[in-house]
Amino acid sequence: MQRATVIILFTLLSNMLMAQAHLYKGNSSYSSDILYTWDGKSLYSGNSSYSSDILYNFDGKYVYKGRSSYSSDILYTWDGKYIYRGKSNYSSDILYTWDGKSLYRGKSSYSSDILYTFDGKHIYRGRSSYSSDILYSFDGALPLPILMMIIQ
Repeated sequence: MQRATVIILFTLLSNMLMAQAHLYKGNSSYSSDILYTWDGKSLYSGNSSYSSDILYNFDGKYVYKGRSSYSSDILYTWDGKYIYRGKSNYSSDILYTWDGKSLYRGKSSYSSDILYTFDGKHIYRGRSSYSSDILYSFDGALPLPILMMIIQ
């Protein structure tokens, strides 16, 4: 029985550690350059995990202001392709379009409307993939709506 408990605790701890990600300024991975920390549900300022440092919560569909999970505090809605203003799914409220690699302004797929490009580890300005255009680096999985909150 104790062995099973240890395995379960180890698995839970591993999952919690794997869920944590950091966003760094520029092309960096130094702890002094950590701008934000993501724990799988909340985005924190800096290298923090204190509830007082929570900037946004994300439940997979909605981005909430601060520590809230109230519908009145929904800032954005995410459906996997579009980010909408507030608690909406109307095309008139589309702020950004995601194609799996690039984030576009509004409901667009024109290359001239690309705001940011992602390669899985870096966020680049516009359509670029040049190291000189790296705005941010990250070391784990961060959901697009949370990245959008950071880079907007």
